[in-house]
Amino acid sequence: METISLNDGRTVMVRGERWPIAGAFTISRGAKRAAEVVVVEISGAARGIGECVPYARYGESVAGVMAQIAEAARTLGGSLSRETLAQALPPGAARNALDCALWDYEAKAAGVPVHALAGLDVPRPVLTAYTIGLESPEAMAAKAAGCGHPLLKLKLGGEDDESRLRAVRTAAPDARLIVDANEGWRADGLAALLDMCAEAGVELVEQPLPASEDAALAKITRAVPVCADESAHDSAGLAGLRDRYDAVNIKLDKTGGLTEALTMRAAARQLGFSIMVGCMVGTSLAMAPALLVAQGADWVDLDGPLLLAEDRECALSVDGALLHPPSAALWG
Repeated sequence: METISLNDGRTVMVRGERWPIAGAFTISRGAKRAAEVVVVEISGAARGIGECVPYARYGESVAGVMAQIAEAARTLGGSLSRETLAQALPPGAARNALDCALWDYEAKAAGVPVHALAGLDVPRPVLTAYTIGLESPEAMAAKAAGCGHPLLKLKLGGEDDESRLRAVRTAAPDARLIVDANEGWRADGLAALLDMCAEAGVELVEQPLPASEDAALAKITRAVPVCADESAHDSAGLAGLRDRYDAVNIKLDKTGGLTEALTMRAAARQLGFSIMVGCMVGTSLAMAPALLVAQGADWVDLDGPLLLAEDRECALSVDGALLHPPSAALWG
């Protein structure tokens, strides 16, 4: 843990936390058993808090993100704000934690909720997908049959994906399905895999190809809408994805916080993309600001806390598959 005193009387505290996952969570790149998160607290006239999840895929670590946050706080000092932060840090986890903490701080100091501060409507509950990690066809089918969620997100990207998908569809014939390959497929077999998904009634396929190889998506007929995840980080890169993807997955840990996520949502809509709002595996604190972005989204995947063995106090309320907006005691 580190505390930085700013020259306007505020303090910025940054710490790392570890939240065990219920079992293991496996995708095409490997398995994890805990969510490693970074929490920022800004104190002064009020107290604001934010959480991010450093992601190794983007070269991030807990130690590295904590160092970025501390350096930005020292450099900006009393001028630390959402506006100056956007110039001091690139999009990513470090900027996300600070940006969300600043939103929370400003809202509490003003005595209004974040949605009002941002000029947004009162948030409503959203239907979240429930993610089933990459396992054997039998294990994935058993989880699909027993979870009771109407919208399932299946992690694929391994051998025998067809058997996995067929097993899940048989076990949960009425469930809506999203597939996430996490860059695990290759261009030479992509058309057949998308046809397989179409036959199973899949609504959306996330990031089937590595981001460095996704130009191939512009050259094939997509039997199922395809969503950019690892290929889409912030609003600046959206126009270059229009011929390859039908939707974009907006995650605050990629955009660098709520500020840019709202900008990216507006830009994506203007360009004709469908919208998915997603998350890394983190606590309710990380999901709370994302719920504002998720209002009106075509798909929502904010089930990170549902995958944990335990969550924070004042956690988001879940009613079946409906995720409710946070209380002020958590964030916002």
